Amino acid sequence: MKNYTVKLYEKNDFQVWNAFIGSAKNATFLFHRDFMEYHSDRFQDYSMMVFEEGKLVSVIPANKVENTVFSHQGLTYGGFVFGEKIKLGEVITITKSVLAFLHQNEISTLQLKLIPSIYNHFFSEEIEYCLFLTEARLIRRDCLSVIDLEKPFLITKTRKESIRRGEKNNLVIKEELNFELFWNEILIPNLSKKHNAKPVHSLEEIINLQKKFPENIRHFNVYFNGEIMAGTTVFVTDNVAHPQYISGNEKKNELGSIDYLYNHLIKEVFPEKCFFDFGPSHEENGKKINQGILFWKESFGAKTTVQDYYVLETKNFVLLNDILI
Repeated sequence: MKNYTVKLYEKNDFQVWNAFIGSAKNATFLFHRDFMEYHSDRFQDYSMMVFEEGKLVSVIPANKVENTVFSHQGLTYGGFVFGEKIKLGEVITITKSVLAFLHQNEISTLQLKLIPSIYNHFFSEEIEYCLFLTEARLIRRDCLSVIDLEKPFLITKTRKESIRRGEKNNLVIKEELNFELFWNEILIPNLSKKHNAKPVHSLEEIINLQKKFPENIRHFNVYFNGEIMAGTTVFVTDNVAHPQYISGNEKKNELGSIDYLYNHLIKEVFPEKCFFDFGPSHEENGKKINQGILFWKESFGAKTTVQDYYVLETKNFVLLNDILI
């Protein structure tokens, strides 16, 4: 049986960590340290690195709150990240090593927010099997609305009519770096009015992140007679285009601005991607579904996949003894 060493990430591991992320089978740019550390002041980082005789074989983006370690709470997804050549037996032993490391460091529980399968480069569900073996408990399941761009999908008649309204109104779509207009005139006011909330990323943060990841963070605005009507910020990975932010003004339905924009993104900007991920439509940690939002996404031809959240006790590392017979 192979021996693995687990250590906490340190600043001098920056290049080694990022090189591994660049070649992993289930990683995206969100796991790059330049992305993770934009909010380092809000989280106590507890990211882990697993080595086999000096070779990095897995990383776990994570943060710590008291005696619980989380798949990094500042990221949309996380969990164990592996290289493409990893085998199931190795994953079982790596998982045992990580849980034992946490247990020895007085961490009682680990909460994992798994990366949705559409973001993986290869099949990567070994960790789900390990969660079964360690008696992990499913605590949340989010429904994601996703278009499989490699298969035929049907846009409804109602949505097509709205798209045609955008065409008739001569709406103009521009990809640009002008986040200020969208953030200050549409996104922030709408979130404040409708949800008493703020964007996850401040204006300064999204501008800085886009500069570091220009191919992965793209922004589009829609204009009518020179005035901004709507906009969206899209996070782009190898397989997936995912709108991170979307919002429009009070004329969005009348003009068809958002539908016109999304039809353009799906058919003209990202048709080479495997998936277009609208994200979740849930509330109350997946217990309730916003029917209006779900209807809108499904009217573009989106189908449902899920993202799972688990909690497991680190002492259960012993349950991974003698699995391989």
